[in-house]
Amino acid sequence: MDTLKQITNPYLPSWEYIPDGEPYVFGDRVYVYGSHDKFNGDVYCMGDYVCWSADVNDLGNWRYEGVIYKKSDDPANTDLQGNLYAPDVTVGPDGRYYLYYVLSNWGIVSVAVCDEPAGKYEFYGYVHYEDGVRLGENEGDEPQFDPGVLTEGDVTYLYTGFCPIPDNGRHGAMCTVLGPDMLTVKKSPVFVVPATHNSIGTEYEGHAFFEAPSIRKKDDLYYFIYSSQVCRELCYATSSRPDGDFTYRGVLVDNGDIGTDTYKRADMPGMYCANNHGSMIRILDQWYIFYHRHTNGTNYSRQGCFEKLVPKGDSGFYQSEITSCGGTPFTEPGFYPAYLACNLFTDEEELYVPWSGWMDDRFPKITQEGRDGDEVNGYVANMRNHARAGFKYFECRNTKVTSVRTKGYANGRLEVRTKWDGELLGGFDIEYANVWHDIPGDIKLPDGVNSLYFTFEGEGYLQFGGFAIE
Repeated sequence: MDTLKQITNPYLPSWEYIPDGEPYVFGDRVYVYGSHDKFNGDVYCMGDYVCWSADVNDLGNWRYEGVIYKKSDDPANTDLQGNLYAPDVTVGPDGRYYLYYVLSNWGIVSVAVCDEPAGKYEFYGYVHYEDGVRLGENEGDEPQFDPGVLTEGDVTYLYTGFCPIPDNGRHGAMCTVLGPDMLTVKKSPVFVVPATHNSIGTEYEGHAFFEAPSIRKKDDLYYFIYSSQVCRELCYATSSRPDGDFTYRGVLVDNGDIGTDTYKRADMPGMYCANNHGSMIRILDQWYIFYHRHTNGTNYSRQGCFEKLVPKGDSGFYQSEITSCGGTPFTEPGFYPAYLACNLFTDEEELYVPWSGWMDDRFPKITQEGRDGDEVNGYVANMRNHARAGFKYFECRNTKVTSVRTKGYANGRLEVRTKWDGELLGGFDIEYANVWHDIPGDIKLPDGVNSLYFTFEGEGYLQFGGFAIE
């Protein structure tokens, strides 16, 4: 094996936008299945399904497996008006790989199949009742959305649902039992986690089901992972059986880091956020939570990240803090691109990316140059006075920040700290620049595991490309 690469968030290249990640270990590789956003996209999930994988021993080195399913492969989508929303994959009793998905304009579950994890999937059929009526079209059915699947023996459990506020006509996450053909409903949907309006007075109140159902099994417990009513967090509930009696357990990750008080107030936003979707996975002896973040100041250019999960004593997990390194501190000298920032904020607290689509010019954002698909590094744009970009974590031993890369119509100073509100360690003088250039410096960092925060103090708007340490 080549030299192991450091783990970064996002874990895929900065020009790739794969949200809604469902990770699985097949053989000695981790495969991630998700939807496919575009840079500068104007709606969700504009691309075809692609797959990326990594060796279980080298989670910093991901391999592009190519396009596994196109929008045009679904026979109901000949006009391409349906985008491929969040999918999931399971291994059927015949050993083949089954991909479940819902088109954006149709509340029906479609299924494709392949003989290998990341090969070319072919359309297989629609989930339907024994009389042929498709799930979602029977009288009393609620629309299908965001399928999550788990196969045990000849039985597949299909979890679906989308419960926006204030739609009181939808009641929560559903579980439907399918037969060995992976399509036919053997047990009609039952609700397993409540929506907001029917969670009042229950343990789910404040963290009711919104969307993004996912299912995993750990030891003898089933873990139901979902995006809650606040949109940005992934919660979980557990049960001793897959089709009911789930007990709310807590939050696994929040892409605004709300609830984390290790470096800020628990209610202070650490990143501009919006929806979330992902799942947990055991890789070797470590459990991780996969989730996504938002870039380009919109809801529609999302990137996958993951963090380590720290177990509680009662088979649960603590909420993970979002990081730039997936929970394993950086140790290598070299250049660190600014798109690895896990914290972005100013003195004006703002939690959600505005639903109007574009952030106004008060706030910094992670973006890229060029067009969608151009293999160029991302950067932090629009750093105005008091804007901060944070990177966590670094294992420091006689470590120094030796340069920063910037451009833009900005004049001032880029200050360096190990806490966002901590002691000033030094800074770099910033002047107007039309092209990227490196500004040298020599700022000593304290030994130990540190964060790095860069704060712009000055006029104009700074584009921050990254920094070098040695």
